[in-house]
Amino acid sequence: MRVVITGASRGIGEGLKSAFEARGDEVIGTSRTGGGDLHQCDVTDPASVAAFAGAADLDRLDLLVCNAGVYLDKGAALEGGYDAQMWRDSFAVNCIGVFLSIEAFLPAISRAQGKIAIISSAMGSDSRAPGGSLAYRASKAAALNLGRNLSVDLRTEGVAVGIYHPGWVRTEMGSEAADISVDQSVAGLVQRFDTLNMANSGCFEAYDGQKLEF
Repeated sequence: MRVVITGASRGIGEGLKSAFEARGDEVIGTSRTGGGDLHQCDVTDPASVAAFAGAADLDRLDLLVCNAGVYLDKGAALEGGYDAQMWRDSFAVNCIGVFLSIEAFLPAISRAQGKIAIISSAMGSDSRAPGGSLAYRASKAAALNLGRNLSVDLRTEGVAVGIYHPGWVRTEMGSEAADISVDQSVAGLVQRFDTLNMANSGCFEAYDGQKLEF
């Protein structure tokens, strides 16, 4: 299987890349700056995404994992903690970057009748709104909405789209206080991606298979 993973330099993205490689899949990972075996791709920059897709030169792509994400308003105060640039940057990575990545690789995905996995978050669910982290929640909700609508638009192409919550993971973003390890999250996510198909396209699931409310 041929897989592209955005945001693969650390955390969940790095773990996913290692897991797919360990089972023999062909994996292309990206980071904002590139380096090592990672390709340079700034998902907020259409030219960068297009250049990466062109350099990858994939005729067919079985799975695109849109993992690149930021949490810029962690702990931000409502008063004075949310400037306009934070909002722009949050949406640029967490939602627009997802679309740009999908747009760039869609021809190769369609030829393979492949799959698209979008890493969103339970924090983007309308049914879970405890306040705080406004930019992160809103941008992840937008990614969820994008995935749901793409699952409809791409059905005639035979392309399945799934949206996933990786859990609260012990990463730089999640903190050491989080519930689960990267390995636990990755193992569950790989299972979810493997079982994604046209019958469950549009699903919103946690890493452990729990069905989440939108």
